[in-house]
Amino acid sequence: MYNFFVDENARTGNCFRIDGKDYNHICNVLRMQIGSTFLVSCAGTSSLCRLDRVEDEAVVAEIMEENYQSTELPVHFYLFQGLPKKDKLELIIEKTVELGVAGIIPVEMSRCVMKLDDKKKKTRIERWQAIAESAAKQSKRNLIPEVFDVMTYKQAVAKAAEMDLFLVPYENERGMAETREALSRIKPGMSVGILIGPEGGFDPKEIDLAREAGAAVISLGKRILRAETAAFTAVGLGMLHVEMNLSHEEQ
Repeated sequence: MYNFFVDENARTGNCFRIDGKDYNHICNVLRMQIGSTFLVSCAGTSSLCRLDRVEDEAVVAEIMEENYQSTELPVHFYLFQGLPKKDKLELIIEKTVELGVAGIIPVEMSRCVMKLDDKKKKTRIERWQAIAESAAKQSKRNLIPEVFDVMTYKQAVAKAAEMDLFLVPYENERGMAETREALSRIKPGMSVGILIGPEGGFDPKEIDLAREAGAAVISLGKRILRAETAAFTAVGLGMLHVEMNLSHEEQ
């Protein structure tokens, strides 16, 4: 079932008005007929809707069932990702949005190969946000995770330190005891920052700064993972822990 996102201004009574690129997608790409059903996500909830009518440059969807499904995790995971080479961040955004992150923060680190000027940053953020929206639609999310502006490492550590839990998977960390202990601290309603290094890994001074800010430096196993694999593994580990152990507490 297709999923479309609208803001609260799109609702009037028991209907949503959908325009713009989604109107074009519904009418000209999907060629939906009157009575077709789909999901409309608004303000963090998804409603089951039917296509009621087509107007000039917009379609009107009638709400059949509000709060139809909830796909959001009871824990807010934020991925702080050291800028990887080429278009790897696009894949990281797509897959971690599918896994349930609440937001993605690109980070400039000492071993990052990619360097972006202000103009490129603006263009990339717009593209990255579009990828997050597409992934949110595909995975039936109730909201679109935000891709934040690119941060310096110090800015990222400061922001992550404000969260309830700050995790740093590090290739030189050994043993899973700290990983198990860190996961056991996660509770519903918490915000969790996960900081992943670029292809070249962390500079030891960056790890020292993270520790000073209260980060739990953890291991993802004995093998050295690529930057994108580490992101998928860390977010997936958190998501599975929450789904298996905490989601029932919200029901």
